[in-house]
Amino acid sequence: MLLAPALAVALIFHIVPFFRTLQLSFTDFRLSSGGQYVGLENFGALASSEVFWLSAGNTLLYVVVVVPLLVVLPLFLAMLVQPKIPGMAFFRASFYTPVIASMVVVGLIWVFLLRERGPVNWLLQTLQIVQGPLPFLTDSTLLLFSCMLVTVWKGLGFYMVIYLSALANVPGELHEAAQMDGAGSVRRFWAVTLPSVRPTMLLVGVLSAIAAMKVYAEIFVIAGPTAGPGGQVRSLVFTIREVGAGFDGQVGYAAAMSLVLFVFTIGLTVALQKLSRENQEA
Repeated sequence: MLLAPALAVALIFHIVPFFRTLQLSFTDFRLSSGGQYVGLENFGALASSEVFWLSAGNTLLYVVVVVPLLVVLPLFLAMLVQPKIPGMAFFRASFYTPVIASMVVVGLIWVFLLRERGPVNWLLQTLQIVQGPLPFLTDSTLLLFSCMLVTVWKGLGFYMVIYLSALANVPGELHEAAQMDGAGSVRRFWAVTLPSVRPTMLLVGVLSAIAAMKVYAEIFVIAGPTAGPGGQVRSLVFTIREVGAGFDGQVGYAAAMSLVLFVFTIGLTVALQKLSRENQEA
């Protein structure tokens, strides 16, 4: 009985919608006109769609860039704030603040920071790093990487907390033994800390990869509802929402795209787990 509410939520909002999406992916369903069974026609249309491959390429690039950063940077951040010294709690709370902030608020702040006459361009020109303002918000490539920057910045605190829990479980005796053997801080990190938190690194990698595959809010807020210049800064979720939304949206086609995204996400998760298992065995 205690599990019944959670099971009901999972059934209503996850399991049933998943099978409904699977069913709709083989139809040409629209809210305005219903739909009929079309077999694999939607998937054939995806294979020849430039917009789909652009979205898939941007999503893959997002994963390749964001995931390694969110695996490595929060670990070092956690190590910096781990010591129990006066005032450290303030820094932990400060680093975690972006996690609880609304993505809309965070996105608008970064739009202000990255605009042509914003603080970032002013600082770069003042330090004579660049001669003119960089088009962070108008160039499609820089705009995509700007969205990645926001994703990393907002996720640092969340994964930092996960690493703090893992670091707290590392036996202090191992560090003391390594230090008695003459190992320095760098050597202790590679020989003691890193092997101990490797399972947590896999967890962070899987969580950040899934989040990167589903990125939407950052792109919508920073690049706008048109996904940047010429619609070049779009992810799979952005395109799914764009195609399937509205009374006359192509729900069946969007469902097929959602199913492809699901397969990509599962495949990436399995690959990360296999890679981690091979590293542990080695």
